[in-house]
Amino acid sequence: MKFGIDSGHNCPPDTGARGIKVEDNLTLDVGNRVIAKLRALGNEVVVCKPSSASTVRDSLSKRCSTANASRVDIFVSIHFNAFNRQANGTEVFATSENGRKIAKPVLDEIVKLGFFNRGVKSGSHLYVLKNTDMPAILIECCFVDSQKDMNLFNPEAMANAIVKGLTGKLPSVPVNPVQDEEDNVDATILRLQKSLNRLKITDRNGKALVEDGFTGANTKSAVEKFQTIVEVQATGIADSTTWNAINLILAKRIIRANHAGGAVVRYLQYRLGVENDGVYGPQTEVAIKNFQKQNGLDADGIIGPASWQKLIG
Repeated sequence: MKFGIDSGHNCPPDTGARGIKVEDNLTLDVGNRVIAKLRALGNEVVVCKPSSASTVRDSLSKRCSTANASRVDIFVSIHFNAFNRQANGTEVFATSENGRKIAKPVLDEIVKLGFFNRGVKSGSHLYVLKNTDMPAILIECCFVDSQKDMNLFNPEAMANAIVKGLTGKLPSVPVNPVQDEEDNVDATILRLQKSLNRLKITDRNGKALVEDGFTGANTKSAVEKFQTIVEVQATGIADSTTWNAINLILAKRIIRANHAGGAVVRYLQYRLGVENDGVYGPQTEVAIKNFQKQNGLDADGIIGPASWQKLIG
């Protein structure tokens, strides 16, 4: 079976809902797990989330075009809801009878996790369901602004429910999906060196670190440089505060004016050569837009997947 999997939003200016948690982060996490599990079961998976788009409509159009050009058998768009902090539960949208037949077992599996059953609903108003050529469903896993839902939510369990609903089975061997780096517990010296190199943090001689897994003067000096950049105590020792800053940057969250600051913005300011104050203000916005223009990106001032790819890969 060939699946088209669309991790909703995550393509500025196409960004998702915000509540107790952020929809973009959850759709990407669950989507990556679903992709890994489907592939482990021997299915072909086409990733339909675009890397960049000029408008929300362009983002939606590119998802459909990818699925249609790849002739996937089933298109699945993964989303999370938000409303009034009281609404909760799961609903799955479809437009065709075949779509509804696919949606029902997926909904049933998610409801088994304890979420309120909001039903299979008509998705005739949804762009990605109207413009894909194959049976398609859009899953609203649960509500990011509902404390009840967020207490129930677990990305691995949600991904398992979606995959079991789609295929009737799960991989017999646990699958390691693309990890959310903010939760990465690997604090080895080797990963430290690899991470600092990825972040373009050089040693005291201005050189990339040798990735040998051994602590030395050069690694210590690079750690001190990073700590100074993100404004934590510059000891040269990668403590939990330092690792938290590294992992948050590597998580590549969407960064925009007015609701971003701290270590990630300080790092961006360091890379862009502007005042390192941790505040996304006008000077930082101009520098980001210039960086985007120089790299052939949409100069929207939003650090999303495409901009992060240029910065740290």
